[in-house]
Amino acid sequence: MRVRKVLVIRFRRIGDAVLSVVICSTIRKSFPEAEIHYVVNDYLEPLFQDHPDVDRVITFSSRENDHFFTYVKKVFRLMREEHYDVIIDTRSTLKTLWFSILSPGTKYRIGTRKYYNLFFHNYRIRNHQDESLDEVSRNLLLVKPLEKEAPLVYDADFRLQVTEGEKEEFKRYMIEQGIDFSRLVILCTPFTRVVDKKWDIRKMKEVLSRLVWKYDAQLIFNYSKEEKADALSLFDEMGQDKHIFVNVEADTLRKLVAMISLSDFFFGNEGGPRHMAQACGVPGLAIYPPWVNMQKWLPSRDERYQGVSPLDFMPESERGMLSDKEIFARLTEEQVWGRLDSMLRKMMKDI
Repeated sequence: MRVRKVLVIRFRRIGDAVLSVVICSTIRKSFPEAEIHYVVNDYLEPLFQDHPDVDRVITFSSRENDHFFTYVKKVFRLMREEHYDVIIDTRSTLKTLWFSILSPGTKYRIGTRKYYNLFFHNYRIRNHQDESLDEVSRNLLLVKPLEKEAPLVYDADFRLQVTEGEKEEFKRYMIEQGIDFSRLVILCTPFTRVVDKKWDIRKMKEVLSRLVWKYDAQLIFNYSKEEKADALSLFDEMGQDKHIFVNVEADTLRKLVAMISLSDFFFGNEGGPRHMAQACGVPGLAIYPPWVNMQKWLPSRDERYQGVSPLDFMPESERGMLSDKEIFARLTEEQVWGRLDSMLRKMMKDI
């Protein structure tokens, strides 16, 4: 059988979608003639427009996702119009299972092994059984059944890109806002969508101040609409320092990719922008709360992409006596600065 058309189902958030694109990249390298479709939530579509490993982005809006019959009707229509040789369901939920239910003729219906997908996914992969695997490795296990068709060329490098024209346009905007590209530019995420994942803002403020003091760094605060008030408040607390930019805003995901690509370094709380930075080849350090598995969500052995967690500094014997919140509070400015300073000194030396 020739692998002619493949559907990869992702949904969920930015980080999940960025890390799952390795499936598309592996299929592209292994079956270069295959047409690859990628299913995501509609707000993520700009990230994968013109992606070299995605031929078509199929989106579902919140309204379509929230109304069962509307959702199933759209899936049914898609399965009738397209004749997929391969369906890779990265979620393998009762909801995403409908893609395989409505396409029983697809030879490879692949998903994570669940008790309820026995009759609908004919390849059920135990990709969450090994706790030592990172998220990229788990995703790539879902492609393994296709080794029956041809030797696979696995690609673990997840990538995002925008055009040179988009980058140049955003660079002009950044210059207009006061960014000097002859000096160090660091994209910072002092805030998080999930409040509990945010490191103590007082400690964050101290580390940001050291970046300015030691490296004369220009810090761009990246924030969502909901976080803007906090960003402006932190800017005021730091004396509206001219090294700090709250006026460089990316109002679309493609502009955010351009802004990240034009930065020299990423620093901040773990989340979607961290994955995007790595996907753009921008080195960085992310702060991980103790309940987020850094080994799983930092899928790289490259020293340019690092994380720091309070668990790095705490003996295992002490962890059971404290709550996650208390453990997170133990992470100090010195511990974070030690990692950050070491990375930046090496980066500046290599430039």
